Amino acid sequence: MAKVSEIEKNGTGRVGVLLINLGTPDDHSYWPMRRYLKEFLSDRRVIETNRLVWWVILNGIILTSRPKRSGEAYRRIWNRERNESPLRTITRAQAEALAAAFGDSSRVTFEWAMRYGQPRIGERLRKLKQNGHDRILLVPLYPQYSATTTATALDQAYETLKELRWQPAIRTLPPYFDDGSYIAALAKSIRSHEERLGWKPERLLVSFHGLPETYIEKGDPYYEQCIETARLLKEALQISEDQMTVVFQSRFGKAEWIKPYAAITVRDLARSGCRRLLAVCPGFSADCVETLEEVGIGLRETFLENGGETFSTVPCLNDSTASIEMLSALVRRELLGWV
Repeated sequence: MAKVSEIEKNGTGRVGVLLINLGTPDDHSYWPMRRYLKEFLSDRRVIETNRLVWWVILNGIILTSRPKRSGEAYRRIWNRERNESPLRTITRAQAEALAAAFGDSSRVTFEWAMRYGQPRIGERLRKLKQNGHDRILLVPLYPQYSATTTATALDQAYETLKELRWQPAIRTLPPYFDDGSYIAALAKSIRSHEERLGWKPERLLVSFHGLPETYIEKGDPYYEQCIETARLLKEALQISEDQMTVVFQSRFGKAEWIKPYAAITVRDLARSGCRRLLAVCPGFSADCVETLEEVGIGLRETFLENGGETFSTVPCLNDSTASIEMLSALVRRELLGWV
């Protein structure tokens, strides 16, 4: 018979905070990429197509060709020093920086996990519980809520909780798309990046990950929250409507996704005479393949090939001082009464 540990049995009243990000393959070669993509694209929250039809498409077409293409994108931005994706490097650094910000004497322990790939949410939740953390805050690192991101991450946590006879108390961090500290951190990062450029952008491209239009029609609040983030950011930067363009990237498949599409918009901006473009991705808490490769490399190439002259991407907030201060404030707010 399995026994609980003395620490777990006695209950220390310790608090755990679990940062959750989207996910990462273990390597950019074919088989690790295939495993990652299969897990990701098999999620019913992500793909809502008829399951039988999708199974044929996924296993018969997508998983035979896409791992190679996606692997090449990851290869271009891979952290070779640690032999891991930048998302894994940065998410770990965020957890470590938050732990340092709370101090060694704190009763709060920080862990991190990925919805897809390693380390797994269930593994980290069990670790926290076994080490005496009877109160746990789940922190999905998605500023804007979507069923395809926040909800599926929490689903995975709840699946683990269903298996536990003795569950910890659970709280979840709400989306923070309009939080003042988040908007201020974004604005500060953009201003700091502009100061280092040596040239003045003609337009700020605000790029969010896209979603199929049908998901929005079914009630997903993601689009409205993205637009509100962009509006608040424009006000914080004190720029006009014609100095900012909001787009949506990462379209997949043939269905209509929310518009305007990033690649088409960037092409048209260059062709219409825009020569200096600055991009920022406020929907991502950490740099990843979508920001570093798709925007930083792909959209830059599109812009330059169509007449643009200078393109730069503002790094995500990552584990910057502004980011950790913002996340610390959000976590402290949600831990009131526990700490």
